[in-house]
Amino acid sequence: MKKNIAVIFGDGIGPEVTQQSINVLNAVAKTFGHQFEFTYSLMGATAIDQTGNPLPDETIEACLNSDAVLFGAIGHPKYDNDPTATVRPEQGLLKLRKSLQLYANIRPVTTYPSLQHLSPLKAKNSEGTDFVIYRELTGGIYFGRKELNADKTRAIDECIYTEQEIERVAHLAFQHAARRRKKLTLVDKANVLETSRLWRKVVQELAQQYHEVAVDYMFVDNAAMQLIINPRQFDVILTENMFGDIISDEASVIAGSLGLLPSASVGNGSALFEPIHGSYPQAAGKDIANPLGSVLSAAMLLDHFELTSEAALVREAVDWTLKHNFVTKDIDPVNFYSTATIGELICEYVSNKVPGEFHQANVELRKSTII
Repeated sequence: MKKNIAVIFGDGIGPEVTQQSINVLNAVAKTFGHQFEFTYSLMGATAIDQTGNPLPDETIEACLNSDAVLFGAIGHPKYDNDPTATVRPEQGLLKLRKSLQLYANIRPVTTYPSLQHLSPLKAKNSEGTDFVIYRELTGGIYFGRKELNADKTRAIDECIYTEQEIERVAHLAFQHAARRRKKLTLVDKANVLETSRLWRKVVQELAQQYHEVAVDYMFVDNAAMQLIINPRQFDVILTENMFGDIISDEASVIAGSLGLLPSASVGNGSALFEPIHGSYPQAAGKDIANPLGSVLSAAMLLDHFELTSEAALVREAVDWTLKHNFVTKDIDPVNFYSTATIGELICEYVSNKVPGEFHQANVELRKSTII
């Protein structure tokens, strides 16, 4: 198989973690006989610094002409800490989602037994957590009309949804639930918001097409609480843009580290794959960032190409590193390995270069050279 992949390193730790995903994809290509061509483009603070534009036209063109997009991270303190800034890195990502018509963000949340001690939840609450959040990505309050009066004493953020916008992401969520444990939870605020009542109406109608999927409905405030009390109850969560933004970040800490979780944004154009963590500028260039969120995003990219065996092998490699305590500083601040070393170990596993009885001392020696 031959595929063209657009790469956007982005800001902060984006280049470091994304490079490891590229290395893993190259290892997959070599092992399975595929060919992945990479095209590199700018977006975010880096793009503003070089071009004055958070999303240059050349980047949009490269992404439109690709089979998928692999993205690192976005954001920089000089923009985050300046409320008067009119050009911001995040504008690039929002515009790219619109340009590629990426209307659904897919975020799996899984716990790992070896990292249970890092979860803020008790083991009896979080063990066995395995669910997926489907967040609508191009509608709602983030994209509605925005107004601020001349005196700056009254602001408006308009929230609009159409039936068609809800249907297209809901179909994806129902289809995914049908392939999993056949349960879908709609998270809304239908007791207060008219848009939520529309969401509930549309989902109730679509449910007639998916008789095998059990559907329940949960107000977002209760859902936020249930994610902490009993996250194992969820299979597929479907929700609108802002609610999805909030609860997916809440859910991300269940696994014990923001650096572990991947995501995909899909729609009518080339799908985009990125780790959920931010740009973490304090760690940029130090070779300490966790690349697993990016690597697992690359596994989702492989699934998107219907290379399911290859994706499964990458996830198996990630599990292997965690099980053998080959982890980065965010997971173990004392006995940790570098970003590059974790990437190398995953590549070696994918390439079948890690024997059943591997030599721990050799890996320890590699660690000692980077600390």
